Amino acid sequence: MADTSLDLTLDAAALTARLVDFPSESGTEEPLADAIEAALRALPHLTVDRYGNNVIARTDLGRPERVILAGHIDTVPIAGNVPSRLDADGVLWGCGTCDMKSGVAVQLRIAATVPAPNHDLTFIFYENEEVQADLNGLKHLAEAHPEWLRGDFAVLLEPSDGEVEGGCQGTLRVLLRTAGERAHSARAWMGANAVHAAAPILARLAAYEPRHPVIDGLEYREGLNAVGISGGVAGNVIPDECTVTVNFRYAPDRTEEEAVAHVREVFADCGVAKFVVDDHGGAARPGLSHPAAAAFVKAVGGQVRPKYGWTDVSRFSALGIPAVNYGPGNPHLAHKRDERVEIEKILAGEARLRAWLTE
Repeated sequence: MADTSLDLTLDAAALTARLVDFPSESGTEEPLADAIEAALRALPHLTVDRYGNNVIARTDLGRPERVILAGHIDTVPIAGNVPSRLDADGVLWGCGTCDMKSGVAVQLRIAATVPAPNHDLTFIFYENEEVQADLNGLKHLAEAHPEWLRGDFAVLLEPSDGEVEGGCQGTLRVLLRTAGERAHSARAWMGANAVHAAAPILARLAAYEPRHPVIDGLEYREGLNAVGISGGVAGNVIPDECTVTVNFRYAPDRTEEEAVAHVREVFADCGVAKFVVDDHGGAARPGLSHPAAAAFVKAVGGQVRPKYGWTDVSRFSALGIPAVNYGPGNPHLAHKRDERVEIEKILAGEARLRAWLTE
C-alpha cells in the first residue's frame, strides 16, 4: 500500500522530493491536501481549518502582527518527470520542484519547527493555481472565509530564485473589434473591409510608449501589445469583422479601473466598434515600507526586484495586505519538462525565513 503521509522531520530538500513524488496536477490535489492537513493537525501549536482542498494553519500567540506564508499545492500536467531525481551536483529534478513544491516544503518546515515565532503566522496551502482564475483556491478562500486570510504582510513562496520580488504587475486582456460589410472580393467596393479597419489599432500599438514608473524604489516596465489578430471569412469574401487581442501589463500604481480606462483612451479614435474585457488580474503594490516587509528583506539578503509577471500576491493586495514573492525555484524553469531546483537554494530559503521569524 502506498505511503500517503508526510514526515515533517525531513529537511526541506528531502521534503520537496517527497512532495514531488506525491502527484497533484490541478484538480487532483485532494490526496496531497489530506496529507498536509493530517501532518499539520499533529502539531499542537497550530489551529487547522480546511475548505475544499485548501488547508489553513495558524498560530495564536497574541503577537502584534500576523504574517501569511502562502503557496499552491498543484502542478501543471506531469511530463514524464515524476518521480523526482537527485543528481550528484545537488540538483533535484521533477514536476513541481521549482513551481512550487520547494516553496511548499519550506512552508511546512517552518510550520513544524517554529512553534513560537516573533509574528503570529498563517500558513495557506491552496489548490488550482495553475488553471483558470475561477477555480483558484485562494480566490475561493477570500470569498468564503476572508477572516482566515487576515494578516499584516504576506509572502507567497512562488519561485523567485531566492530573491525578493516586490508586488506584481497587473494583466489586462481586451478584444478590440472592428466592423465592416461583407462583399465578394471581386467587387470589394460594395463592402467594407474590417481587417483593413484594424490598421489604426496596430499603428497606435506600434507607436505606444510605455511608462517605467518607480514604486517603493522599484522600477516597473509597462507594456501594451497585440498578442493576436483574427478575421476573415473565405478567400473570396471581404471580411465584416476583425478582432485584435491586446494585453496590457501595468504597474501597481494603477487600479483595475484605471487600467481599463487607459486602454479605452489609447484606442478611443481608432475605429473600435466593440471593446471587450476578456481577462483581468489586478496589480499589487510591493508594500516595502511596512516594518515587517523591511525586516523580511533585510533577513533574506536585502535585494529586491520588481515582479513583472502576475501572481496571487494580487489577491492579497486586494485584501489590503502588502505582499512579496520569495521562493527557492528559478521561475524560468517553471512548467518545463526539465524543471529542477538546487538543493542549496531550498535549504537557504528555509534558513532565511527561520532567521526572520525567530531573531
